[in-house]
Amino acid sequence: MPSIIEQISAELNISSASVSRALNDRPGVSKALREQILKRARELNYTPSVTARGLATSKTFTLGFFVREKPDFSAQNDPFYGQVLQGVEQVLAASDYHVAVGILTSDILSAPGAFRFVRERRIDGMILAGPDIPTDFILAMLATDIPVILVDNKLAHSPLNCITTDDDAGGYDAARHLIDYGHQHIGILSGPQHWYSSSRRVRGFRLALAEAGLTPHIIHMERTTIESGEEAADQLLNNYPQVTGICAVNDAMALGAIRTARRHGRRIPDDLSIVGFDNIDWTQLNDPPLTTIDIPKRQLGQEAARRLIRVLDDSDASPVEVVVSTQLIVRQSTKSLH
Repeated sequence: MPSIIEQISAELNISSASVSRALNDRPGVSKALREQILKRARELNYTPSVTARGLATSKTFTLGFFVREKPDFSAQNDPFYGQVLQGVEQVLAASDYHVAVGILTSDILSAPGAFRFVRERRIDGMILAGPDIPTDFILAMLATDIPVILVDNKLAHSPLNCITTDDDAGGYDAARHLIDYGHQHIGILSGPQHWYSSSRRVRGFRLALAEAGLTPHIIHMERTTIESGEEAADQLLNNYPQVTGICAVNDAMALGAIRTARRHGRRIPDDLSIVGFDNIDWTQLNDPPLTTIDIPKRQLGQEAARRLIRVLDDSDASPVEVVVSTQLIVRQSTKSLH
């Protein structure tokens, strides 16, 4: 029995290649003939086969979503990147693509040439999510012919597609909130200085404090976890006991700071006001609920997926940075001194 492509080819007295080009949205077919082919295909209830198209074009119709390995982590249940992934999946649901989720272990990061998703061409493009993915690994991926989109990260000099947050503005708003509440001794809990998002958030904190004539007390840590937040807050409160407000570069560090503050006998927010960053779901359930900077995490994923599909459709598209806005969410972990 002839295939639908062969049937349309015979009925219209044209080549199978012309039918295939029209059905796969390829050039080389006149507008009138394309309309004839598509009309007949609809009449025959034709549904294009992604698998067959992939075989014909050497495409897998799979996009990779990768994050760096963290303790007790999976991309599906991480409070931040799990929501970014949901945004990716929302966009891909309306396309021919699907997503493969992977964890970048230390072995993969140290030997990017052995990364099986790339070596075996299992994906058509990739989203690398997080500021903790090393620059040398990103550059190694850029050296392949597989398109790369960064989320929550950006390289200082190499142009590439990235989806970032307006971290400077978010950091400024967080510190400004404490300043407006009358706090003059403010500490900052930060991740590594070379992480893109941490450095930009700290820059925003600093700008607001500088405008108010205040000196920041900054503690840098190698990770941005609840545990590192506890340790950083311990250092801060031991070295600068006069601090009445804390800005943290993410919610995890802020929640760690709340734990430490209580061990120091500080009540939140009566003795110490704390602002986080990210607005992950469980900040609302904390006691007290955490004042934070909201990032539309699903939007980050949606923008990344849209950009990756755009690049796959047009390999000559110039790299762009898409910047997503932030918003201050005031809850009960901060209090005015006025």
